[in-house]
Amino acid sequence: MSKKKKAIHDSLWDDYNESDYMRQSRLGLDVSLVRRISEDKAEPNWMLEKRLESLKLYEQMPLPTFGPDLSKLDLNNITYYAKAVKGQAETWDDVPADIKNTFDRLGIPKAEQEVLAGVGAQYESTMVYHSLKEEYKKKGVIFEDLDVALKKYPELVEPYFMKVMPASLHKFSALHGAVWSGGTFLYIPAGLKLKQPLQAYFRMNAKGMGQFEHTLIIVEKHAEAHYIEGCSAPRYGADSLHAGGVEIYVKEGARFRYSSVESWSKDAYNLNTKRAIVEKDAHMEWVGGNFGSNTTMLYPCSILVGEGASADHLGVAFAGDGQIQDTGAKVIHAAKNTSSTIVMKSISKGGGKSVYRGSVEIKPEADNAAVSVKCDALILDDKSVSDTIPAMKIDNATATIAHEASAGKISAEDLFYLRSRGLKEDEAAAMIVNGFIEPITKELPLEYSVEMNRMVELEMENSVG
Repeated sequence: MSKKKKAIHDSLWDDYNESDYMRQSRLGLDVSLVRRISEDKAEPNWMLEKRLESLKLYEQMPLPTFGPDLSKLDLNNITYYAKAVKGQAETWDDVPADIKNTFDRLGIPKAEQEVLAGVGAQYESTMVYHSLKEEYKKKGVIFEDLDVALKKYPELVEPYFMKVMPASLHKFSALHGAVWSGGTFLYIPAGLKLKQPLQAYFRMNAKGMGQFEHTLIIVEKHAEAHYIEGCSAPRYGADSLHAGGVEIYVKEGARFRYSSVESWSKDAYNLNTKRAIVEKDAHMEWVGGNFGSNTTMLYPCSILVGEGASADHLGVAFAGDGQIQDTGAKVIHAAKNTSSTIVMKSISKGGGKSVYRGSVEIKPEADNAAVSVKCDALILDDKSVSDTIPAMKIDNATATIAHEASAGKISAEDLFYLRSRGLKEDEAAAMIVNGFIEPITKELPLEYSVEMNRMVELEMENSVG
């Protein structure tokens, strides 16, 4: 049965379910918990060894020394593993009623029926439902819970798992390697152009929860596909942690789009790692929106390793009262004739802080690389902050680099014009903000574009005037 907490902006954060299953879980992390996770999942020995190696690295590594201060995050007061269901359901009707109602409110079953090739739904540490339309199974598409794929397709999982985002990358990739659970495995066979997108939705429910799903995607030569992720959690007034991992391998001539809208509650730390390897003449596209969370640190990375490889990074972040949205992109050009485009938008209000933190690296061998970076910030009051922190390491003189950054406020003239046409002040401000982020939202699937516009409207209530 769903309870209602104190009314805040959006039902994504208002509603939560009873969590009796938490009695079987505990706070904190040690070797025994890592071994329990692996044993629960009946994993092969190589995965247990990888988890234990990651745990050692995690214990040795300091917190990141750049970006937001994470010292207030009590890592000993997080639940790292919680199993809300005994097993994965074959149909939505088989999902426990309270969990199913959560995903019903999010529109996931309806979207599966109408527009999706397949869907996955994770609740706490485990996938509760996963499906793929039969026509795509017959064409060789594999879309599974990663826990399942690890057993069914070890020859595909083991060569790629945590290769592009190794545990040694930083403290939270090491943590992820130790306690990852659930997530998605997606394999698109060579030459297949998948017309319908696939989607996974990740929901944290319990107080003080941590979620560490792992997404592993392999797009073979000349294939095309689109994958969508959504995330949310209720608000409790206690820290929660999301440190998922995304690895994408885009093979020669392939094209892949990864879209995500992250709507964590405002007491969550969102410390996600997303990285892609892009081979010859392949194209990788990241489209993302970040709302909610206490603190977000998220910088999707494209590593262009093949001649003619390219990447687009499009993102928008909204920072409100008490929030830090530290987001951006990283692109490494490691081959000839590669290109990348980064377009980032941020909105700050109520004392929130938005930061674009970007990194572009041109390797010596990357002749004729082309890079375009554009960062636009909209600041809605005198208390809010927006920073742009680009880093560029150019080791090849043939590179062409363009960087543009701007920051501004909503003009009084625009507000006056819209109010003269009958709009209330916050409605007018929301319309202007939605126009500002439209270059990003138009690239999202319709339901997510609508969701983002609605979030802007809710966030804008009483924000001006």
